[in-house]
This record gives sequence, structure tokens and C-alpha cells, in this order.
Amino acid sequence: MGGFDDAFHQLIVDNLADGVYYVDRERRITYWNHGAEALTGYPAGKVIGAHCYDDLLSHVDETGRGLCKDGCPLAATIADGARRECQVWLRHRDGSRRPVRVRTAPIRRDGTIVGAVEIFDDATTLVSAREAAQRAEHDALTDAVTGLANRRLFDAVLAARLEDAARYGTAVGLLILDLDRFKAVNDTFGHAVGDVVLQVVASTVRGAVRSADLVARWGGEEFAVVVGRVDETGLAETAERLRALVAASEIRTADGQVVKPRVSIGGAVTRPGDTPESLLRRADGALYEAKATGRDRVVLARSAE
Repeated sequence: MGGFDDAFHQLIVDNLADGVYYVDRERRITYWNHGAEALTGYPAGKVIGAHCYDDLLSHVDETGRGLCKDGCPLAATIADGARRECQVWLRHRDGSRRPVRVRTAPIRRDGTIVGAVEIFDDATTLVSAREAAQRAEHDALTDAVTGLANRRLFDAVLAARLEDAARYGTAVGLLILDLDRFKAVNDTFGHAVGDVVLQVVASTVRGAVRSADLVARWGGEEFAVVVGRVDETGLAETAERLRALVAASEIRTADGQVVKPRVSIGGAVTRPGDTPESLLRRADGALYEAKATGRDRVVLARSAE
């Protein structure tokens, strides 16, 4: 059985679903297949003879940085002969940006690089799958009502912060906030208003701590804050700031009624040898004391004797 001739090879490449085009050493486009036409909206007659760096596809990376003048994979392949693969966004003829996976390879004649070929395909499905995976990961670690870290992420961060504290000899603070009389809010105004109260408190607390501190919905109407590199004085100041800011917030219902949330806060600073469980136990004990002695107050666990 004889080999395929050049015309048959050309027929195959012409009809690939992937976009294929060739450039010479000056990056002048010498071939443009039907797949390239379909993926870009540009017919071959509009493209062949133009340079790939002309204002045509205007490739950019995910940051929006233009690649055609500086960073072109075709130019790099022509320069060093290495194959490349990357994801870029081309500009379709209709003006939209389309994600494509690009693969380049050198074209040689008698051992000399005379140009390069670029093969590209639609990466929309790949990008969508990656975004879906990122959303799933985010959802797995985030509370759906407040957008804060959930208990799973909180547990992981607290354990890691305690390991760092033990390694570097620093201290970590933990605050547990409990909304006072939250059941009465749900019973009086309904769970929709209750969710708004949770969201307002979450936003207030998150905006009142350092970016490196973790705020989580610990469960139900309770929130937890992991405060890094802090002593008892600093933790007490942080806790009182959170209590006061929550007390200064309010939620207006659809019928004009006002809900004024309040929180009781218990806290503790790490001691040598602390585990997440022991730190949580002391902070939770302090919270119980704050609730038992009048609510809307801060209590920190006592220092070790």
C-alpha cells in the first residue's frame, strides 16, 4: 500500500476541527485551515499574507497582557526550536474573547527553521471545568449564608496556626462570638431576617479584624475568630471592638421594625502545649461565663497560674 501524497495530507489538515496555521520566519501567515476560520471567524482570504502580530487575533494571557508583540509562543519557537503549549485568549472577529489552548512547533527545511506551525483548539470547556472545580472547592470551605469560612476550614486553620505558634514561640488568640437571643429573632421576624442578621454580623466582624485573621461561622449563631500574634491585652481589645461594632449595627425589616443584634464573646490565648481542643475548651468556657453574667459582654479565659 503506497504512502499518502501531499495533497491528501493537505486535505486532512484543511478539515481538522482544530485551528492550524503556518508562519514563516517573519511570522507572515502562509496557511490558515478551516478549523482556524471556524474558531476565529476570519476566512483564510482575510488572513494569509498578514503577520500574526498584526492587530488580528490579539492574543492575551489571563491577566490581559498582550502576547503578540512580547511573549508570542510562535516567535519563541522560531527562535529556539522548542515546542510550546499554553492557554491564551484570542479576539474573535465578533469582538469577543475566546479561550484557546495553543500548541506550537518549528517547521524545518534541511535542518534549518523556516517557520512554525500553531495548532489551537477551543478551551471553553476546559476553562468551565476549572472554574467549576474552583467553585466546588470554595463552596466546600465556605458558609453558604454568610460567605465566611466554615467549620471545616476553621479547624484546619486553627490547627496550622497552633503549629506555627509552637514552632516560633508566638501566641494565637481565639474568640467565640454568640448572638444573644437569636432564637427570639427567628421566632419574631422569621428565618429570612435571621439570615440577614447573621450576614450583617459576619460583615461587621470581618471588617473589624486584620486581613490575616480568620473569621468563620462556627455553627448556628456562633462565629469564631482566629487572631494571630496577639497577647491577652490585644485579644481583649479586639474582642471589645467587635462587641461594640456589632452593638452599633442594626437591621430594618420590610415593615420598618429594627433589629439590634448583640453578641457575647469568650476568648483565650494559647498556652504552651495547647491543642485546638484545649484552646477551644477555654474559649467556650469563657463564652459560657459571658452569657451567664448578663450577655453583650466579653470574658477572656484566665491566664495559667
